[in-house]
Amino acid sequence: MPEIRELLREGKGKRVYATEDPELAVVYYKDEAMAFHGLKRGRILGKGEINNAICQHLFTLLKEHGVENHFVRTLDARQSLVLRCEMMPFAVKIRNRVAGGMHIRTGLPVGMKLDQPVIEFVLKESEMDVDALVNHTHLLAMKAATMAEIEEIRALSKKINEILSAYMSEINIELIDFRIEFGRYHGKILLADEISPDTARFWDSSTHEPLDIDRFKRDLGDVKEAYQEVLHRMMGMTE
Repeated sequence: MPEIRELLREGKGKRVYATEDPELAVVYYKDEAMAFHGLKRGRILGKGEINNAICQHLFTLLKEHGVENHFVRTLDARQSLVLRCEMMPFAVKIRNRVAGGMHIRTGLPVGMKLDQPVIEFVLKESEMDVDALVNHTHLLAMKAATMAEIEEIRALSKKINEILSAYMSEINIELIDFRIEFGRYHGKILLADEISPDTARFWDSSTHEPLDIDRFKRDLGDVKEAYQEVLHRMMGMTE
């Protein structure tokens, strides 16, 4: 077990700690839930353990398909060891159907299938009610990334979407949209952060019921059960 040192950063669903090795960090997945930029808060007992397991599964799957990422290994039920990346100040949102912020901004009907995935760049530090969209010229002006890095991130995002959409379809889940982050590690761009029901919209392919954080946001109930269902289906694929 690595020696955990200072807290590096804390987000809605996890904390990231430094270790005695400057190359490695520990991610701790929390039970706290947050929505609408902190205006709605709650606690979903067991969510952290479920998200840790889902992230381990999906990062391993992506690595097997050639997508390099920060995941090293699981430490215990709530913690994973990861490569310590210099995180980009923006995130990427990949949308396969209209939902959430895209519906608010465009007026397109919720659930409408897009002819091709929409890829958005969003600022991570924003007080706006919806994602603060930026384009590549903003990122260049901010010196947040080079053009080569932006193009690589865009290509990786498309590849990740293809891999995850195909995989989730096999377990009767549709990947509606998801948010991912990238970091630099010794000059390489790596997928980092997390992929879980906290950061993705998962709909049951048959019923179109959400199996993600939207259940918390919209007071639909059975949030933990929905997260558990996603993990159960994933584990069923590996038995």
